[in-house]
Amino acid sequence: MKFIGHLDVMRYFQKLIRRSGIDAAYTEGIHPHMIMSFASPLGIGLTSDAEYMDIELNSSIPSMDAIRLLNEAGTDEMKVTGFVRIPDGKANKAMTLVAAADYELRFREGYAPDMDWEGGLADFFNRKEIPVLKKTKHAEKEVNIRPMIYDWSVSSGVLFLKLAAGSEENLKPALVMDAYLQQRGFQPKPFSYLINRCEIYADTGSGNEKKFVSLYDLGTEIL
Repeated sequence: MKFIGHLDVMRYFQKLIRRSGIDAAYTEGIHPHMIMSFASPLGIGLTSDAEYMDIELNSSIPSMDAIRLLNEAGTDEMKVTGFVRIPDGKANKAMTLVAAADYELRFREGYAPDMDWEGGLADFFNRKEIPVLKKTKHAEKEVNIRPMIYDWSVSSGVLFLKLAAGSEENLKPALVMDAYLQQRGFQPKPFSYLINRCEIYADTGSGNEKKFVSLYDLGTEIL
């Protein structure tokens, strides 16, 4: 499923919700569309264990019934694993809540650099500044990505990263590994990485103190 684009995934879920019979809300006007959005659209080539979308309903349905109806109407390769109500009284659209994400990065077979790439990671992440050229829509600019790296670890050839995500700050794991390899004097080959997104978080802290909570844990099951 990792090579299916975001718009195709969105169309799939729109059809899935209609087939399931769940009473989804639609916009008004000449061309009404289902009120739904994805927390953080997944890039082509990435896999994921934690994708979130929000939909607005006209009537409530128990969580277990919604999961059953959606999975009965859908394909076996894409399962709905949770269905919760997000509390009112605050910005509750999934996309606006995203603040961080967990990733696992490993090298594709035959693409790992010919060096002890794990051995220099501690020195790299202990730096106060990691400047990189980051592309924007119109140009490139130098950015210090170190404040956007919240946690890291490495084990058995797999690099774990907790990175800033969302509309305010967003850091891709491939950019972090590219910066590290280039700092070691190694130019990464195209399509070198296998990347899996493990979780997506909201920040429920205050001020400069961050407190990450998975998007699922923000909601409550509907009984």
